[in-house]
Amino acid sequence: MRPIVRRTAAAAAALVLLAACGPGDAGGGTKLTIATFGEFGYAPLLAEYHKLHPEITVQNRVTDFDTHHKGLATQLATGRGAADVVAIEEQYIPRYRKAKDKFADLAAYGARDLEHQWAPWKWAQGTDGAFVLGLGTDMGSLALCYRRDLFQAAGLPADRDEVAKLMPDWDAYAATAERFTSRTPEVKFADSAGTVYTAMLNQSPENYFSAADDSFIGDRNPSVRNAFFLSGGIAAKGQTAAATTFTQAWNVAIKQGTFATVACPAWMLSQIKEAGGDANRGKWDVTTVPGKSGNQGGSFLAVPKQSEHPKEAYELARWLTAPEQQKKLFLSDGILPSEPSVYTDPQVVAHTDPYFGDAPIGRIFAASADRLRPNYRGLRDADVRPEFGRALGRIEDRTEGVDQAWADAVRQAQAVLK
Repeated sequence: MRPIVRRTAAAAAALVLLAACGPGDAGGGTKLTIATFGEFGYAPLLAEYHKLHPEITVQNRVTDFDTHHKGLATQLATGRGAADVVAIEEQYIPRYRKAKDKFADLAAYGARDLEHQWAPWKWAQGTDGAFVLGLGTDMGSLALCYRRDLFQAAGLPADRDEVAKLMPDWDAYAATAERFTSRTPEVKFADSAGTVYTAMLNQSPENYFSAADDSFIGDRNPSVRNAFFLSGGIAAKGQTAAATTFTQAWNVAIKQGTFATVACPAWMLSQIKEAGGDANRGKWDVTTVPGKSGNQGGSFLAVPKQSEHPKEAYELARWLTAPEQQKKLFLSDGILPSEPSVYTDPQVVAHTDPYFGDAPIGRIFAASADRLRPNYRGLRDADVRPEFGRALGRIEDRTEGVDQAWADAVRQAQAVLK
């Protein structure tokens, strides 16, 4: 999942429409729409695309995450209203692979010739073996963002390499949370239990559903249970700020320095900068996440079958996801490429971020990306996952203990599936 950053959705859509249209476009040529959630950084790219293809006019519809995906479901069900190119976040990909009759098979336009561009696990997410549903955009390989000044105040190592050694895994992370809280009780160690839980889950090959037959295993998968009890245990000890990502409370907590760590995919750095402002420049740093890897977020561009211009839509999606464009998006917006030739590019690897103390974010995120392995999500992941998140929230607000919250999460997940 990626938040809207830097400008509002309405403003972004207007900017892209103006950038993509040239003089005299209103009367002729091919008109395409592309629908994204949050800010994908496409405005300058679409302006460039129009210069290369003056006969093509592109409008970018930008809405928030939930509005976008709910709207897409309705558009596909009714057979009208979908954009020519649509972004689909990774958690919805398994569901739409099962509804492939609603989409153009991109293999028919030559997509299979591009397979080598992507990390194997990323390509595999967008296809069922023969049918190609979508072309990969970014990915969200994980790092750990932390406050150097707060670590120093707690008497902990603050150098990014030393912090990585301090917390090589999540048990060590929990132990460090104990040390940190005992020395600086007025500051929380993590933003929320949900962020820790999600990062741990994303390092597991299976979560709530079996990769073999898609059966529900969330009640007995040790990876799910371990992640829930470790993150819930941190919350029960009052070591989280109960600030959920993408909320105003989280933005305020960033600005005020309420918590010291957050597991951060590459796209989150822009959100931290925006929330923290100039006053927090240089206070944050980036290091290796406990467990060394994991992925949170990332999307695909697909072409609904109802498009009147499927070939032109495919060509647009192909161009936007090409290595040259993925590199531009990382260097300008920090959107991490899902293509090895890009995230191992010397210019990308050498990229640093002055806001985060000149942290070598290119090297850190590239190393995390190289360690990524497939993470099976299941067709009903988007239905089940929120129940466990809500249960962790009840631990944070002290309405349930960890054991009861776990039992209720499992029960409610099973009820949702019936």
